[in-house]
Amino acid sequence: MIKELSKLGKILRSQKTENEWVHDALKDEPISMEIVISTNGEFQKFELFEKKQTIAEAIPAKKGKARLLLDKAEEVLCYGGEASKKKHELFLDKIAKYQSLQELAPVVAFYKQNKINGLEKALSGFETVIPDEKNRKGNIGFRIQSEDKRIHENPNVLRKVIGEYEAAQRMLLAKTQKNCSICGKSDYPVEDIPHGMIKRVPDGQSSGCALVSYNENAFESYELKGNSNSSICTNCAKTYVEGMNWLLASGNEVFVKNKKGKEKKEFRYTNRKNFGSDTAMVFWTRKNEKLNEIDYLEAPNPDDVARLIESVSAGTERDSRYLEIDWFYSCTLSGSAARIAVRDWIETSLFDFRKAIAKWFQDIAIDEYDADLKITKMHYSRLYDLARSCQRKNSDGSFDKDDTSLARVAAHLWNAALKNNGLPLWMLTKVLQRARLDKYGVTADRAALIKIILNRNNKGGGFVIKENIQKGDRPVAYVCGQIFAKLESIQYAALGDRNAGIRERYFTYAMTLPSAAFGRLFDLHSKHYTKLKNEKPGLAVNLDKELQELVKDIDINKLPATFLLEEKGQFAIGYYHQRQAQFSSAKSKENKEEK
Repeated sequence: MIKELSKLGKILRSQKTENEWVHDALKDEPISMEIVISTNGEFQKFELFEKKQTIAEAIPAKKGKARLLLDKAEEVLCYGGEASKKKHELFLDKIAKYQSLQELAPVVAFYKQNKINGLEKALSGFETVIPDEKNRKGNIGFRIQSEDKRIHENPNVLRKVIGEYEAAQRMLLAKTQKNCSICGKSDYPVEDIPHGMIKRVPDGQSSGCALVSYNENAFESYELKGNSNSSICTNCAKTYVEGMNWLLASGNEVFVKNKKGKEKKEFRYTNRKNFGSDTAMVFWTRKNEKLNEIDYLEAPNPDDVARLIESVSAGTERDSRYLEIDWFYSCTLSGSAARIAVRDWIETSLFDFRKAIAKWFQDIAIDEYDADLKITKMHYSRLYDLARSCQRKNSDGSFDKDDTSLARVAAHLWNAALKNNGLPLWMLTKVLQRARLDKYGVTADRAALIKIILNRNNKGGGFVIKENIQKGDRPVAYVCGQIFAKLESIQYAALGDRNAGIRERYFTYAMTLPSAAFGRLFDLHSKHYTKLKNEKPGLAVNLDKELQELVKDIDINKLPATFLLEEKGQFAIGYYHQRQAQFSSAKSKENKEEK
């Protein structure tokens, strides 16, 4: 994983333009403020602006170190009393190291020769000019009043930083010739220094998290200290951190319409998917190219899905060889205090990736009756909606943000979609639980999830669930689900819409204890049927015929006492399929009557 992240970081570096500085000694850093000084070091003003990026010296970890000419107010101005003195001294020591540079002469004067009109004047007016404490926490740089470029961005300064860095690297290489475990070379030293912080990790520290770190003796071995245990050279360490930071942050603003039709700007990630508050999936290809199939998981278009399935089914050997050249990678991660917890790693060829996505859509395809269009159409659920179908809800109907199952389910679904894996049966328990408690019952998304769970766990070649209602040899549990749906429709025809019909009162009972439940359900049915026969005899006869067609396929008097977990899933699918068929059938009868 780290090897591929490092390769991605190197690709990103190669894509930078010629006038951009790219070197291990340098790094893009945020800047929020400038101290504007004259050529003799006299303080002129503070220039505050929206946070932007600037190229500066790269510091793996700030503890015990200072960055040249770009840092916080504690380091630059000794702002914060006694607690900031040590940081300020480190900052001054760094300037002293580079004071031979002519470009730094005004800054040296600001701190020494012209200190009263320089540092002291700036410090005394700092809080007055910038009253908002939040604005005082950003990085501060220096700029000469008559110049546009900041001093730390001056090419001579940057070249000097690079020179000092390379000199230090040569000294380290002279002491040890340890090969890097990532690139296999000894061109760069393996140091006991932090590799760099990775930011925007869900549930992680805002200052960043470490993917690799050793801070306890228990993690060390063979007399190696700290990050020397990882055997990752300084170059690979920097590039894998750059790669991961890019994956977590890359995106752009797009215009989206809200429910009222108004457009607003929204940031969309290009290589990241968030599920819950503590989990993110990042993904990329070896050539760092866009994959439309990933977008299908978030917003499946039936036409696009059909073309994907057809192209994969009709793929030639030549196409396969071509797609094998590039590879797809995905990493599922969460924050854990100052560290990153890697929860899953996927590495597959693009050919296998596209096959897996096509198979995924075939496995979640389910018929759904569209009440607005009055037609039954194929439904492909968004991956996020499948995960949401297992999430707990509050009393007001909103999703419970504290329910951690969303991230767990989503991580398994992501893995199943990309690797054609099965799904754990505890997920079936979860979705059935939500179907029992939610007023919407077995929705299309829940039916699709139940379908893929059962089919991918069906290793014995038994009953395979299709997209729509099935005839012929069916499991008892599936038929019981159909019968339950038919009994529900008869109750509705007899009594109309009720706040608590048989689904609300008996669905869990029938799915769990069928023998006992259906005895009670048929007692209720006899009353509903009698009422319907007196008021609408023709409809009563037709519905009873349809019910008898289902009942004849099983022995209603010999139902099992309980259903197993998989049978409960079959019951729910039978119920869903029957409901959708009834909606479609009712509309067809209406059309015939109109003609």
